[in-house]
Amino acid sequence: MNAVRKLHNRLYPAPFQFILVISFSLVAALTISIGTWVITTTVNNYLTGSMKESIDYAFHLAKTVYENRGDLISGTARQLANDPTIIANIISLEESKQGSGTDIKHHLPSSAQLLNRNGDYVIAILDKDGTLISGLVTNKDGQNQFIEPGSQWEKLSVVQKVLNNSTASITTEVIPGKLLSQINLENKAWIEIKETPKADPELFDTREGSAGLALMGLEPILNETQETIGAVMVFHLLNNDFTLVDQIKDAAQIDTVTIFMGDLRVSTNVIDPEGKRAIGTRMSEEVANVVLEEGKPFTGTAFVVDQDYITHYEPIHNQRGEVIGCLYVGNRQITFFQLLNTIRERIILVACVTILLTFLLATPVSRRITRPLLEIRELAHAIQRVQAGDMTTRVSIKASGEVGELAISFNDMLGTIQTTQDQLIQSEKLASLGQLAAGVAHELNNPLAIILLYSEIIQKEEQLKPQQLDDLKTIITETKRCKVIVASLLEFARQQQVSVSSVDINALIQSIVDIKIQHKYYPNIEIALELDPDLPVIECDPNQIRGVLINLMENSIDAMSTRGKLTLRTHNNPTGMITIEVIDTGSGISPENMGKIFTPFFTTKPVGSGTGLGLAISYGVIKMHRGNIQVSSQVNQGTTFSINLPIKLPFSFKQETNTKSPGDQVIG
Repeated sequence: MNAVRKLHNRLYPAPFQFILVISFSLVAALTISIGTWVITTTVNNYLTGSMKESIDYAFHLAKTVYENRGDLISGTARQLANDPTIIANIISLEESKQGSGTDIKHHLPSSAQLLNRNGDYVIAILDKDGTLISGLVTNKDGQNQFIEPGSQWEKLSVVQKVLNNSTASITTEVIPGKLLSQINLENKAWIEIKETPKADPELFDTREGSAGLALMGLEPILNETQETIGAVMVFHLLNNDFTLVDQIKDAAQIDTVTIFMGDLRVSTNVIDPEGKRAIGTRMSEEVANVVLEEGKPFTGTAFVVDQDYITHYEPIHNQRGEVIGCLYVGNRQITFFQLLNTIRERIILVACVTILLTFLLATPVSRRITRPLLEIRELAHAIQRVQAGDMTTRVSIKASGEVGELAISFNDMLGTIQTTQDQLIQSEKLASLGQLAAGVAHELNNPLAIILLYSEIIQKEEQLKPQQLDDLKTIITETKRCKVIVASLLEFARQQQVSVSSVDINALIQSIVDIKIQHKYYPNIEIALELDPDLPVIECDPNQIRGVLINLMENSIDAMSTRGKLTLRTHNNPTGMITIEVIDTGSGISPENMGKIFTPFFTTKPVGSGTGLGLAISYGVIKMHRGNIQVSSQVNQGTTFSINLPIKLPFSFKQETNTKSPGDQVIG
């Protein structure tokens, strides 16, 4: 610790230098902190906006790729619908009511070459009743599998629309499992539904898991008279096919892409906790309510499988405008937060380094600024010694200029103050003691002598009752005690002695209260005693302490007028001392009078009701006992006088009080 203090003094020898360095550093730290906050907030807002724009742009690309896939499918269907061979075969089959469509079957693989590198597709040629004439399933590896004719597709609403209205259609449709089973694709469409946190307890579409979601293109086949004689149906079965979502991910440079049927993931590159594609997991209920139930886009943070993503969802509608699923793109939020944290950490690092440099640079600058203060440090130390009471202090004159002149003026001022102070102390001491002695003699001695005289005369009357005699004895005793107090005050002015004995303060207080209660001096005042039973016996002058306590009690009673509570409390602290508290609920002492209450002859009572000597005498008595007396008060709430008395008086003090003659001085 000493080494640290020495280092500190070596680095910052001048007064206020360290404070100046800290002030510079705090100003810099505050400015840099505000700047850091502004920069961090700006960067955060910018990145948040950029991330939203990036997600929106990624979704735009995803939608474009999705639509392009639909155009490819529609173009293939259109090409087949306009193929003369297919038209001729359908007309031949319709007119002859016979044939197997073998010619059509062998014509389809050449058209499938346009599709088979982009996923698994179904190409189907339907007659005007929606019955499959010929078809095949082709995959991305170029492998073809022909479909047995005869399956019925007329119940699919989009097929009915094309056949009835002779209009082409590009749409996304849900194909029931029964239809898929007719072309042996039910296993490809089947998806096991997995329990997903935050998903709706109920499925959005009861067909989820068994039905297939297909991106579909249909073109009517027309004869020469523009009559519909059939249709070409080409669709990409999206269930368990990841070519489209992976293509979108690569094109849009996005973390994840998903195609939902209802709220079920049928095609996705979102990875579940097991490291597999999250096929069969479901959309969170919060997003489903917006996208599927309300049919609105959703942009923002959403829970995806097992973590939060920054997402964009938009509903997918079938040809009747019904919401059957949605297209989703998203980036992991943790990636965004990691970027933000990295930027924030670097900004904070730069700010901390800047603050440290400010602190280091402020040290030499502050030293130059505070160098003149070194020359007046000795003057500051001298002022501290004067404040401690050493009026003999003088400053050695070393510096020149203004500081030297200040030192000379300071020495001259101390000399003047010393002389003036000695004169004032002596004058005030003589004046106060003279006023005190004169006031006591004039105000108390004569009335007390008369009371005592008449009381003794009455005591000699033979017809007095025993109770009256006891009362007179009490009057005489208390009057004599008052004369002793007055005499003690006069002797105090002449440096009187203290008669020390062992005193039980609790018993002393109890005796005072018993007398006051017995004679009903305070009929409407409640007196409460809170005396510490473990209070030790102390060394003091019992008569003087009794006078102090009675004076404080009577002042408290006067302050409470006719009603109130007076509490007398003792406790064994601080160490080596006891404390006596006199607490009232009276009118209190105003702040402007607090500094005057121990001044001789100062009183707030009406003329003739008090001399203002009680507290002055009490103060002197307590100080002579090496104690302290303090007061705390609040106007209209009450006043507390606290007296601290030592348990044992110093041996030298007792020796002096027992051996000095009345004319000798006793140190109080």
